[in-house]
Amino acid sequence: MDAYARDRTFAPPGKPLGVVLAQSRDDVVATLRWASAHRVPVVPRGAGTGLAGGATAVDGCVVLSLARMTAIRELSPQDEIAVVEPGVITADLDRAARAHGLMYAPDPSSYEISTIGGNLATNAGGLRCVKYGVTRDSALGLEVVLADGRVLTTGRRTMKGVTGYDLTGLFVGSEGTLGVITAATLRLRRAPRELSTVAAEFTSLRDAAEAVAAIIAEGCQPSMLELLDRTTLRAIDDWKNIGLEPSTRAMLIAQAEGPAEESAARMAELCAAASFVAVSSTPEEAAELVGIRRLAYPAKERLGQCLVEDVCVPRSALPEMITTIEETAARHGVLISTVAHAGDGNVHPVFVFDRGLAEPPPEVWAAADEVFRAALALGGTLTGEHGVGLLKKRWLGLETGPVAAELHQGIKQVFDPLDILNPGKAI
Repeated sequence: MDAYARDRTFAPPGKPLGVVLAQSRDDVVATLRWASAHRVPVVPRGAGTGLAGGATAVDGCVVLSLARMTAIRELSPQDEIAVVEPGVITADLDRAARAHGLMYAPDPSSYEISTIGGNLATNAGGLRCVKYGVTRDSALGLEVVLADGRVLTTGRRTMKGVTGYDLTGLFVGSEGTLGVITAATLRLRRAPRELSTVAAEFTSLRDAAEAVAAIIAEGCQPSMLELLDRTTLRAIDDWKNIGLEPSTRAMLIAQAEGPAEESAARMAELCAAASFVAVSSTPEEAAELVGIRRLAYPAKERLGQCLVEDVCVPRSALPEMITTIEETAARHGVLISTVAHAGDGNVHPVFVFDRGLAEPPPEVWAAADEVFRAALALGGTLTGEHGVGLLKKRWLGLETGPVAAELHQGIKQVFDPLDILNPGKAI
C-alpha cells in the first residue's frame, strides 16, 4: 500500500486501510457507496505525480487509484473532441490525437507520466499554456461520481454552452474534494504543421525576464515561452552536458507555430540583451531545445529534496518577481532553482534542501513564505497549476479571504456533507 500512499512531495503519508485499483466507473461507485455508508475517508489518485501533497493518504482512508482506467472511449476528428477515462496518460492522448492531425494542448512537464484525471483534479498547466490555457480551457464535460455514489454528468460535447452553472469548471481544480472524475470530454486542437524554436542565453536573469515582457508586448503570440535560471541549467549540464557557458545566468526558450519563421525571427530580435541566440532550422532541433526545458525537474531532484512551488504573477510583474526570488535566496542562504512558464507569469521556484530530512528546514519555509507573500503583493496567486493540496493550505487564507473561505466550505458541504473526499486538502 505504501506505493499508493504518497505523491512526489516529501509530505509524510498517513496509513490507509487499503487501496482500490478501480478499472471501471462501477468500481468507483461501489467504493464511494461503501465509504459513505461507513464514513471512511477516500483519497483519489492518478499516477501520483502531484507536487502539492494532494494525493497523500490520510490515516484510515481508502486510496482510490484510477490509474487502470485507461480507455480512450471516443476520438472524433470531425468534432475535435475526445472522451477519455482518468487513467489515460496525457502524452498518450496527444499521440492518439496527432494520428488525426490534432493535438491535446495541455502539456505539463510530466506529460509522459501524469494522467488526465490528475491533470483535471489540479487544473494542470504546462509549456503551451501561454497560447492554449490550462486544463480547464480544454475540458468540455465530465462524468463524476459523487461522495454518496451518485453519478453526475456535467458540461457538453459542443464548443459553446451556457446552460446552468459551470459545474465542469467547478470540478476541474477541486483536487478530489468534491467528487471523483471517471471520464472527461476534452477539446482537441489542430496540430501545427510548422514549429520554430528560439533559444537565447543571457548574462542576467532579469534581462531574460525583460525579454519575455518585450515578446508579449510585441504581440508575437508564442506557443511556448519558458525561462530557466543558472542553477537549473547547471544541474542539467552536470547531468546531460549541454555545453553551458560560464557567463550564462538564464536561458529563454520560445516557440512559434504555423508560418513560424517570421515570428521566431522577431522573437530572436527582441532578445536584444542576449549573449547568444539560436533559431531551430529543423523539427529535430526544435524538439531538442524544448527537451532541455523538460529536463529541468528531474535534474533538480539530483541536487536534493525539493519543495516545488508555482506562484503566478501578472506578466508585467515577472522581472520584479524574479528579482525577489533571487534576493530571498541570498537573504536566507537557501538554494532556489527557478524555471518559469514565463509567457503567462507562472514561476516555479524550487527550494532544494538536504535529503533525509522529514520536511524542509525553517530557513526554507521562511524563504517560501516571503516568495508567496511577494507574489500576492504583486497581484498574483499562490498556485498557477500545482494546486493547494497540503503544502499551501497554511497560506490559503491570505489569498481567498474569509468570505471566499465561507463559500468554499458551503460548496464542500453540498457535494460532500460527510467530509469523506480527500479530507484536509485544498480548502
